[in-house]
Amino acid sequence: MKADVVLGSFYGDEGKGKIIDYLSQNADFAVRCSGGNNAGHSIEIDGKKFAFHLIPSGILNKNTIAVIGNGVVVDPKVLLEEINNLKENGYDAKNLRVSDKSHVIFSYHIEMDKLQEDLRGNKKIGTTCRGIGPAYCDKYERCGIRMGDFVNKRYEEQLRKNVEVKNNIFRSYGYKEIDVENVLEEYNRYADKLKEYVVDTVALLHEAIEQDKKILCEGAQATLLDIDVGSYPFVTSSNPTIGGICTGTGIGARFIGEVYGVLKAYSSRVGEGPYITEQDNEIGDMIRELGHEYGTTTKRPRRCGWLDLVALKYAAMVNGLTGLAINHVDTIGKLDKIKLCTGYKKDGVTNMKFSVDLDYLKDCEPVYETFDGNFGDISNVKKREDLPENAKKYLNRIEEVVGVPIKFIGTGAGRDSMIVC
Repeated sequence: MKADVVLGSFYGDEGKGKIIDYLSQNADFAVRCSGGNNAGHSIEIDGKKFAFHLIPSGILNKNTIAVIGNGVVVDPKVLLEEINNLKENGYDAKNLRVSDKSHVIFSYHIEMDKLQEDLRGNKKIGTTCRGIGPAYCDKYERCGIRMGDFVNKRYEEQLRKNVEVKNNIFRSYGYKEIDVENVLEEYNRYADKLKEYVVDTVALLHEAIEQDKKILCEGAQATLLDIDVGSYPFVTSSNPTIGGICTGTGIGARFIGEVYGVLKAYSSRVGEGPYITEQDNEIGDMIRELGHEYGTTTKRPRRCGWLDLVALKYAAMVNGLTGLAINHVDTIGKLDKIKLCTGYKKDGVTNMKFSVDLDYLKDCEPVYETFDGNFGDISNVKKREDLPENAKKYLNRIEEVVGVPIKFIGTGAGRDSMIVC
C-alpha cells in the first residue's frame, strides 16, 4: 500500500489538521515530515480544541502510530508539553514515535533566532523565533545534535563546542551568553523523559510498507513557504512540499500514493512577504473575524484575502496534487459577494503564470471573477450535490481553473463538518 500525503497549498494555516484527522482514522501510521514547532495544526473534537505543534494530528486515533520523522527539528520542552497535554485530556502517548535522526532545538537556537531577526531591522522575515532556522543551520553545518545521540547522552562534547561558538557571537553583539551547565542540566532531564519514544523511523516505516500498512504523511506549513520553491526569502527553513515528504521520512517516490493539497475557500498569510490577493481593508477584516484567523502558534492576526487560483495551480504543479481539500466554505459563504483570482494582469496582458520572483509579483495585478455568496448553514450537508447552487458554482470554478478534483469540502469547525467527494 502506498503512503498518502497531505500538504498545504498556500502560506499555511489551511486546516490540514482536520483533513489529516479524518484520513488518519483509517491509517496505521501518521507521519510528520518537516519543520518544527513553528507550525500548528488545530482539531476540534466533541467541543474540545487540540493544537499540535510537533506531534502528528493522528495521535488522537489510538490505533494509529504517530511518527515525528527525521526531517523535523524537535524542541524537547515543547514536545513534552504536548505529551503532557494529551495525557491530561485522556490520551496517552504510547502510540508516539520520534526519529532518532531528527535534530534537537536547544535554547541557544532560540536566542540566535531572536538575534538574527533583530539584526534584520526593518527587513524582518517574520520568523516565529522558535529556533527552527538556526537548528536547520546547525544540521547543514554538520554540528547539529540528533535525537538518537541526545537521548543516549552522547551529545555533551558537541553541545559545549556549539555553545562556545554561539556565545562568541552573542558577546560580539552585546547579547546575554548561554550557561552551558544550565543547558546540560535542563536538557538531560528532557532526554530521560523522551528516550522511550525514540526509534529508527526509517526502518519502522519501511517495515510498515512491506506489511501493506496504511501510511499518512503530513506536511507542515505550506507550498509558498518552501525554502526552494516558495517566496524566498519570506519562507520557512525546510521543504513542506512533496520533496520534503520523501527526504523527511526516508520513503521513496514510488511509494507515494494520493497527494492532497489543502486550502481555504479564501486565503491568509502570517508574517512578511508577497500576497497579491490580500485585502487590507474591511473585507479582509471581516474574513479574519469570521474565520478566526489568528496564528495557532503565534496568535498573530493573519493577513486575509481572496483565493488565488494562479498560485493554487502552481502548488498543484510542483506537488503533483491528485486532489484538493477546501476548508472554510461555510465561512466565505457568509459574505454577500465573493471573488476568485483567476489570472494575473502584467503589462496589459492577463495570464496564469505564477512566479515567486518578488519583482514579478510586484508588477502583477489580480484579475477577479465575482460570485454570489450567502450559502446559509451548510454544516450538516453531507453530499456535494446538496450544497446551495452558489456554493457549487464557486467550487466548480476552482476545479475548472486548477484542473484538480476537489475531494474534501470543509463545512464547519467540527470534526464531522465535512463532505467527502
